[in-house]
Formats: sequence, structure tokens, C-alpha cells
Amino acid sequence: MQVFNWIRYAVGYVFIVSGVVKLLVPEFKQTFLSLGFPNPNTTLFLLAMIEIICGVLMVARMYVKQATIPLIIIMIGALAVAKLPYLLNEGILSFVFESRLDIVMLILLVLVWRDKEKQLL
Repeated sequence: MQVFNWIRYAVGYVFIVSGVVKLLVPEFKQTFLSLGFPNPNTTLFLLAMIEIICGVLMVARMYVKQATIPLIIIMIGALAVAKLPYLLNEGILSFVFESRLDIVMLILLVLVWRDKEKQLL
């Protein structure tokens, strides 16, 4: 099995689990509500469903390139909304530490999106 498949499985797994946690863990819901989104319950539900559906599509090797686009947008949004305050309030070191996994996931998503047809990995 190619490395590309393992990356796709890992990325899909992360987003499936993330979506399920958003739906089922009350503490996460409270954290999300504090971010100040309009209609936070609806926004949280939509984000969770997008993460689960796109994660499943990636694992199933269906519409992989199309599934990565909303996930890339979600990761950029997560960095801007949840991690950028670390940079503004606590400095660069706190920001790079808190955003390390988001940045890795964003890089992996871009690799999957960019190289799906080429299977370079």
C-alpha cells in the first residue's frame, strides 16, 4: 500500500473523530459556544457533519479531491478563530505550539488535494 493511502486514512480518521467529538462531547460544545459564532449550535452541527462526511469520503477513496476543499477551509478557519488569539495575546511561541497539529493537518490536506491524481506520495 502506498504512503499516500496511509496519509489519506490518517487525515480521514482525524476528521471523523473530530466531527464525532463535536457532536457528542458537552465540554467541546461549551468551548465552541464561547467563540461567538452566530447560531453556534447550527454552526457546530454543520461543521461536525462536514468533517464526518468528508473524512468518510477520504477513507472510502471517493471524491477525495473534492472532500479536501471544505476541510482545508475548516482548518484555516480553526487557525484564524481558535489559534490566532495565542499569537496576538501570548506571542509566537505559544501560537506555534498551540497550532502545531492544525498546521500539520493543513499541510497533509494540501498534499492530498494536490497529489490525488499523481499519487506522488
